[in-house]
Amino acid sequence: MKLLLALIILVLLLLLLRPGFGFRAQRPSDYANTGPAFDIRKHLSGRFISEGMIYGPTGRVVSRFVAEMTGEWEGDSGTLSEDFQYAGGGTQARKWILTAGPDGAFTAEADDIIGTGRGQHSGSSVRLDYRIRLPEDGGGHVLDVTDWMYLMENGTIMNRSEMRKFGVKVAELIATIRPASDTEAEQ
Repeated sequence: MKLLLALIILVLLLLLLRPGFGFRAQRPSDYANTGPAFDIRKHLSGRFISEGMIYGPTGRVVSRFVAEMTGEWEGDSGTLSEDFQYAGGGTQARKWILTAGPDGAFTAEADDIIGTGRGQHSGSSVRLDYRIRLPEDGGGHVLDVTDWMYLMENGTIMNRSEMRKFGVKVAELIATIRPASDTEAEQ
């Protein structure tokens, strides 16, 4: 009986770790015919405010943040600057270098990203996969990240990200990204 129970638990764990199950089962083609159409050159251009939370491996909120973001594009090359203010008082800055390619594909690079991130926009969604090195005060771990962004009809972008180490989910991020109001842009 114990062997059968152990086998069942092992099978369930393997199913949960499979790339085709749950959050990781999504593909850009799943959203090809959804609208409004998300174009990173258009919808990640200008000033934005992002508000979000990071959940740890137990599913509890471990961090909250507000970020000011600025996207600038010249043709198929762009930057997305992010300035984070964490609820605990910490700050973080990141500058993405984005390059749009054919058929909705794009690449993304930043100082704390290992190698080059690969992205795809399709319909109302964007998927970006990359490896990030956390700051030393965050443990310095290298995590595999999958970001999904979904464009809403009012221009707000919903962002959900999973962070994994050795294939095991260790954190999740949920955030909104919305155009900054005139007052917020002046601050």
